[in-house]
Amino acid sequence: MSSAVRIRPVWAINTASGSPLPARLLELLVQVQACGSLQAASTVLGLSYRHAWDLLRQGESLLGGPLLSMARGKGSSLTPLGAKLVWAQRRIEARLGPLLETLANELSAELSAELAPSLHGAAPALRLHASHGFAIEALLAALSAQGVALEHRYASTVAAAAALQEGHADIAGLHLPEGALEAVARARYAPWLGETQAAQPGWQMIHIARRRQGLMLPPGNPLGLSALIDLARTGLRFINRQADSGTRLLLEGLLAQQGLSGAQIRGFEQSEFTHAAVAAYVASGMADAGFGLETAARQFKLDFIPLASERYFLVCRPATLQHPTVQALRLSLQEPALREQLNALPGYQAEGRET
Repeated sequence: MSSAVRIRPVWAINTASGSPLPARLLELLVQVQACGSLQAASTVLGLSYRHAWDLLRQGESLLGGPLLSMARGKGSSLTPLGAKLVWAQRRIEARLGPLLETLANELSAELSAELAPSLHGAAPALRLHASHGFAIEALLAALSAQGVALEHRYASTVAAAAALQEGHADIAGLHLPEGALEAVARARYAPWLGETQAAQPGWQMIHIARRRQGLMLPPGNPLGLSALIDLARTGLRFINRQADSGTRLLLEGLLAQQGLSGAQIRGFEQSEFTHAAVAAYVASGMADAGFGLETAARQFKLDFIPLASERYFLVCRPATLQHPTVQALRLSLQEPALREQLNALPGYQAEGRET
């Protein structure tokens, strides 16, 4: 049974009078920013131009200020107030999207378990716990399109490794930096996975892709940052990933190589749970720099300075390789369409080999 539960983040603003903003106003503003005109945004959302205009005017009346700036022949652009609303929406989606998807899959799995007695021959879906990334999103979408059931939960690399070792997951998604820091990462996961090598009995690795991580910076790099040492500048605001994430481990290793520590960086303990949330934080002007995947930086039109390459892979026991779901997964990784999709992600290179 594929995921039957979908959860989307929805938030609302009540004005001083207690009146809420129109339900679809935020959607409209997001599309105006993407399309560059109110007419195009209306078409994308399936609204009449008149209805879109009414939503806009209601919102402006309730908030007491303009949301759009319109010029004949130049389309529409958001005012500072409109832009703040859009960035709030994008930050919420980036921060909560994977968490809500995980919750939806957990609820769907519970529903499947309840229905199992009436589903003759239905086998429980394999459980995948994986650190969040764009390649794993593409792979999961490809499997879903094939009708392949896979119960998945986004988790930090440490949590995914622990879940696999403790039997709460059948497959774990992890990432290892290339170069000297690979040994540091392996040591971090050793309590749960040992060396995660082919020679280590009990574990099999399926490589998905290589990817780049680095500094995410506002467009044009206004502070002229070029290296990690620049993060220690007085007054610079930084946004990090959470403490048990593989990305945080990578950054701490890179800093240690240069004789730096997180204590020297303002905001080092301020964290977000996804790469997209870090990028949205920087793009909205709340931080001067972040660290994460190039794909997220490009999605939010940020500058990016690559600092490290790593491999994203899945870990499972050899016996799990024979499961029909894993066989379908391995075949998908060899499909030209999926490989092309992965290679199109900024900073990604498809692999799909096994060790």
